[in-house]
Amino acid sequence: VHIVIMVFFGVSIIEAIRLFQISRGITIPLPVEIGTVLLYLTGACLSLTVVNLALSGLGAPFAIALSKRLANRWMYRWTRNPMVLCTLATLLSVGFYLQSLYFVLWVVLLVTPALIYILKAYEERELEIRFGASYLDYKTHTSFLWPRKPKD
Repeated sequence: VHIVIMVFFGVSIIEAIRLFQISRGITIPLPVEIGTVLLYLTGACLSLTVVNLALSGLGAPFAIALSKRLANRWMYRWTRNPMVLCTLATLLSVGFYLQSLYFVLWVVLLVTPALIYILKAYEERELEIRFGASYLDYKTHTSFLWPRKPKD
């Protein structure tokens, strides 16, 4: 399921970028340099979430290698889904880089709700099955998406 979802999102993101490069629609009056800096920052954060998952959970994203332990350290102490949060931030940065209001709206109105639905309907259930009580405890103490100070 992860692989099918990631292929679907990957293809749609690539096509959206291609489409919005051809026809930006309503442009955002933001210098490209700001979009570039945001892309580097959010891309670095996204890379760090992958490293964090690999070191903390002994696994990889997208079901390449399912984590063997519950990832609940470092970035995963502040939010249960730092990878999704950083992915959304990176996509918004792409929209700012392209100066495309339509791309930003696509991320906010379509991609974000779709990812949240997948997290709630599929991933949380799968983690509850795999990690049981430890995940349920983690879930009660850690924010779903928006980072907040960990409850100890």
